[in-house]
Amino acid sequence: MENKTRLLLEPHEKPSFSKGMLLSFQHVFAMFGATILVPLILGLSVSTALLASGIGTLIYIAMTKGQVPVYLGSSFAYITAMALAMEQLDGDISAAQTGIMMVGLSYVVIAGIIKYTGTDWLNRILPPIVIGPMIIVIGLGLASSAVNNAGFVSGGDWRNIFVSVGTLLISVYMQIFGKGFLKVIPFLIAIIGGYILSLMVGIVDFTPVVEAAWIRLPDLSLPFATSIENWQQYHFYFGPEAWAILPIALVTIAEHTGDHVVLGEICDRNFLSKPGLHRTLAGDGLASFVSALIGGPANTTYGENSGVIALTKIASVSVIRNAAFLAILISFLGKFNALVSSIPSAVLGGMSILLYGVIASNGLKVLIKDRTDFSQSRNLIIASAMLVIGLGGAVLDLGGSFVVSGTALSALVGIILNAMLPEK
Repeated sequence: MENKTRLLLEPHEKPSFSKGMLLSFQHVFAMFGATILVPLILGLSVSTALLASGIGTLIYIAMTKGQVPVYLGSSFAYITAMALAMEQLDGDISAAQTGIMMVGLSYVVIAGIIKYTGTDWLNRILPPIVIGPMIIVIGLGLASSAVNNAGFVSGGDWRNIFVSVGTLLISVYMQIFGKGFLKVIPFLIAIIGGYILSLMVGIVDFTPVVEAAWIRLPDLSLPFATSIENWQQYHFYFGPEAWAILPIALVTIAEHTGDHVVLGEICDRNFLSKPGLHRTLAGDGLASFVSALIGGPANTTYGENSGVIALTKIASVSVIRNAAFLAILISFLGKFNALVSSIPSAVLGGMSILLYGVIASNGLKVLIKDRTDFSQSRNLIIASAMLVIGLGGAVLDLGGSFVVSGTALSALVGIILNAMLPEK
């Protein structure tokens, strides 16, 4: 295969054992920072997220017949909606987990429709003028939470501010000046750096680490009763808090498609044709369903995944599969997961300031790439309405228990306005 990104190993090829394990560790490190950041922000179990990441990747590989070198990690897109769902139920994860399970099933349903009808209908429903503002709303929805965790509040502790600013600066430095593989793992480097700063100012509590067992079952949360001591129980919840998460699937499906286009360019393949978008979507959806079923966040493909492959020129699915097994193994290391869970909120605050801003900026990137013309009243109206409704805390109470708010309401308004307003 002759092209500018010539691969050293094709998706179907296997490296030697030693080289394969080294490359698998690279994939795990590339995904690790982002994968653990989501459960830490939401207060979910880190061990469960790692387990769900590994299992989800294996499900994806099976669904795509081992043809696509993709590793799945925790999705940032659902942080705002899951946090609000948990907040409205006083910390109960039932609505958030049920909502993510419905998202996973919606992926499978849409994958089936795409298999027989193509994607034209999806592109009409979700043009860039709708997708862009939705991503901006997702990114800025928890901006106040990031600021609070960072300590930038009246009477905030100087130690938290010091740690959060330091973490932010480390992440920024790695994003701009990082070289080679270090540029692929800025989140992980920033978390490690922020943790060191936290140790320096004495805001780390090691008690859970000391008390944790070396080997321990992941802290699963299941929607049925269990006799295992550290496995929590939640229940299926089909209230409005769960349904409000569902519209975000439209945005993440568009992101899923874009990720596979980029990966296809790196590998000189058209993954949307073979094995097909319907297979990649179904794999992603089933992975998210299983993750939510055991108490983890939604799964997604990562830009870091494409970055590692572009850097190493290794697109072997065998390497990805081994990385999934490594993530599952790490989820059983009790003291290690307790150490990760001891990361102070100030570190998360510093990371979140950049993370949420980057997500929102990606929404702007969608609009810029499409060259969306805001001199047209149609585009200005759609974007303006979506941003104000999504960020203003708008709530639409349709009676009974059917309430639409936040990101979900913003998405619905955008889709409706896009369908109603004339093109010119």
